[in-house]
Amino acid sequence: DPDCVSTVYVRTGSIFKGGTDSNISLTLYDAASNGFRINNLETWGGLMGPGYDYFERGNLDIFSGRVPCLTGPICAMNLTSDGSGSGHGWYVNYVEVTTTGVHKDCTQVQFTVEQWLALDTKPYNLTAVRDYCSYDGGDRPLIYSADLPVISVS
Repeated sequence: DPDCVSTVYVRTGSIFKGGTDSNISLTLYDAASNGFRINNLETWGGLMGPGYDYFERGNLDIFSGRVPCLTGPICAMNLTSDGSGSGHGWYVNYVEVTTTGVHKDCTQVQFTVEQWLALDTKPYNLTAVRDYCSYDGGDRPLIYSADLPVISVS
């Protein structure tokens, strides 16, 4: 049951043809590899108003909604485009996430992306993964599980 609130800021680069009409999903993790997936940022919590065109060149888009509280602060993300729509390529500057809940500290993290999510431009991938987690005993790869809670909007 979601009892935290996350606000997600996504900055699209101002590079020519940097925007996209694709559906964008975001998976967020803590250092214990707990996490949740937002299947479609726009339908989950788009705050820019009716008729607004998300993920266009130079935009700072804002999304907010209820999410499961994690055991620790968010420190890793997987940002994925489904590659749909005309002009699927998308240049992302950064993703910033602020999360809080009742009797919980407010946490904030900014993931620098600075890459294309596209199949026709380097790095030829529709996904960007950033892992800023610190692990006890040194580095430990995150376990990216398909069994994470999924937040979807019908």
